[in-house]
Amino acid sequence: MRIQGLYAITPDEADTSVLADQVRAAVAGGARVVQYRNKVASPALRLEQATALLAVCRGRDAALIVNDHLDLALEIGADGVHLGREDGAVAHARAALGPGRILGVSCSNTVQYAVDVQRQQADYVAFGSFFLSGVKPDAVRAPIALLTQAKQLLSIPVVAIGGITLHNAAELIAAGADSIAVISALFGAPDIRVAAEHFCNLFRPVP
Repeated sequence: MRIQGLYAITPDEADTSVLADQVRAAVAGGARVVQYRNKVASPALRLEQATALLAVCRGRDAALIVNDHLDLALEIGADGVHLGREDGAVAHARAALGPGRILGVSCSNTVQYAVDVQRQQADYVAFGSFFLSGVKPDAVRAPIALLTQAKQLLSIPVVAIGGITLHNAAELIAAGADSIAVISALFGAPDIRVAAEHFCNLFRPVP
């Protein structure tokens, strides 16, 4: 599966049924990639939630990627894992996942690191934060021009992340982003399905 379009990243929601409903709405609106990310959950809750979300995604032709926790991704049979720069060796994750699952890596604002992880068989890379993020307000900022540079050097998909809204996403797509990763502007929207549709429409050619 090639990473493209809307990339939905889950909020830190403690209620599994609420989270499943939120993800169900995002997928109904067109998201084909969902990353399960919960920085505050216990291991038991992460297992419960990831398992529930995998069932949601399996029934709706969407991929579930687990943030940080390679062991959890393998345990539940998720479609892949996403690693930060401090979350473990890319080569180890690639070997553990095998060739049929997705491996994504955060590269912050460093194109050379993205080139390196592409050599280690990452399937996509993520850059950001491009805008001020309420989820990670202290994140290192990346210039939008970095996306254009990355597309010239990489053959794998490039994901943009960090403070992305319906008002600024088009600029990132125009600069070369294959996918936009969204948390707050999607899951904090009054109607998640409609918000997902609007984000997905940004990738469709203008008639």
